[in-house]
Amino acid sequence: MDAFVGTCLLGFYGRHGLLEEAVWAFEDMPCKSLVTWNSLIYLLGNHGFAENCVFLFRELVRMHCTLSEGSFVGVFSALSCQQDFEFGEQLHALVIKNGFKCEVPVVNSLISMYMKCTGICLAEKIIEEVTFLDVVSWNTMIGAVAKTDRPQKALEFFTKMSMDGVLPTETTFVSLINCCTHLEIPFYGESFHVKIIQHGLESNVFVGSALVDFYAKCDNLESAQRCFNEIYVKNVVCWNALILGYSNNYSPASILLLQEMLHLGYRPNEFSFSAALKSSLALELQQLHCLIVRMGFQKHEYVLSSLITSYAKNGLISHVLVFLTDSDGLLAAVPSNVIAGIYNRIGRYNETLKLLSLHEKHDIVSWNIVIAACARSGYYEEVFELYKQMHLIQVLPDNYTFVSLLSVCTKLCNFSLGSSLHGYIIKIDFSSCDTFACNVLIDMYGKCGSMDSSVKIFEEIKEKNLITWTALISALGLNGYVHESLERFREMILLGFKPDGVAFTAVLTACRHGGLVRDGMELFGKMKMDYGVEPEMDHYHCMVDLLAKCGHVTEAETVISNMPFPPNVIIWRSFLEGCKTHGAAMDQAAGHL
Repeated sequence: MDAFVGTCLLGFYGRHGLLEEAVWAFEDMPCKSLVTWNSLIYLLGNHGFAENCVFLFRELVRMHCTLSEGSFVGVFSALSCQQDFEFGEQLHALVIKNGFKCEVPVVNSLISMYMKCTGICLAEKIIEEVTFLDVVSWNTMIGAVAKTDRPQKALEFFTKMSMDGVLPTETTFVSLINCCTHLEIPFYGESFHVKIIQHGLESNVFVGSALVDFYAKCDNLESAQRCFNEIYVKNVVCWNALILGYSNNYSPASILLLQEMLHLGYRPNEFSFSAALKSSLALELQQLHCLIVRMGFQKHEYVLSSLITSYAKNGLISHVLVFLTDSDGLLAAVPSNVIAGIYNRIGRYNETLKLLSLHEKHDIVSWNIVIAACARSGYYEEVFELYKQMHLIQVLPDNYTFVSLLSVCTKLCNFSLGSSLHGYIIKIDFSSCDTFACNVLIDMYGKCGSMDSSVKIFEEIKEKNLITWTALISALGLNGYVHESLERFREMILLGFKPDGVAFTAVLTACRHGGLVRDGMELFGKMKMDYGVEPEMDHYHCMVDLLAKCGHVTEAETVISNMPFPPNVIIWRSFLEGCKTHGAAMDQAAGHL
């Protein structure tokens, strides 16, 4: 068998995924051309056999063969993780030595390799140095950074791409829309939607699915539905995106969409059912459960977890327990963790431990559930004992673990323990500490009286949310920085955050501690009128306490009389303490204690 025929046969096997046969064909060839070597290197690299691919490339170099573009493209396709980075740099030097540094296919594979091996800066450097980049080069860069913690870079690359006169493809727009979804910036997504229409790609299933997902996650279901209708040939991905969008808004349309999907001959997958289960009511849930069984998804962990969660959410705890009795103690880790989590939330601590004890091996989720259950039930010593056991068996803690541990430190007001834990988080990698964990740190330091630490963590958080701002506002008010607390509240609103009931409790508490009557009354008046937040018992208590302690007894009494529900004992006690010099008012308040 000559080299040409053998290479064709190798390529045929490769295209059909028959890797063993492709290797046999390669080994049986007495005379191999460079194209033959390159074909097998590329084939092995694309299928994830990095070691074999690199071995063949080194054999080529050892035999002093003249390397071609294809040799480098093939071996670069195999390098896909941080451990390959050093070897990738060595290959880059070899590319330059062989004079291929400006060849577009090699440049594209180099960029792809660096992006996969976390060498984004080097990939950007290549883009700056190369005189010509095609659409594949730009798509590689845009697609890669869209998945990192710097998705805004994708927008910058698109601008440069447009300035170079390179026309975008469907792949470009899919990455850009996914980037806008991640950034949660509707304006940019809508702008790209206009460009998609201009390029006639709105009916493309991949672009359309990305648009459906984008609008659904921006709570613009009308636009999501419109984009869905524009897609000519739909697939399960676009159906799932729309079903999930409606389901996240607790709309019954998600079930209707699933029914329509089945009626039109599309086969749902596990994500279709999980999305629909999210918004299912009791009657729909049982019908959906029957459909899941009929289509053979009842033992799929992801579907089973969603099913259990949905039963629990509908108050059908007895149905959840059926899953336990039917499983003979052999439930998979994921569904067991879900049931244990439900037990934990409803305060059944012993059942949580009993269920998780059925497993020989516990994953990090199981550990987190047990630690959270102990923390919720007030077994604070056990929380840290469990944490020590995790270390002993080398289970690495994650953000959920740290949230539970820091919450215990907050409840105990244990500054020393909390700061030690914070030090450990910094040691292992503070950059991996998500916003939720940082919010708990702000709260913990605030309640332990260390405002400098709270403010420092707040400033370091890249993606602040409403809870982040509320935690800082609360900490400032609690520690006597009432004017700073008010300033932060106003800054939060200027940045586009809409305060909720908890945020108003935090800022009104600050006003109460600082005796800021005018500011407190103004904020209380704006709650419902400007922000649509109905005042609750805590808000009324803040106002009554503020007014009564500052001598505005009549106004405090007016607030109480205008309450839409009966005041509790705490409100009457605050009123009584604040108006001791007003006998009639005292008699009224004392009658409710």
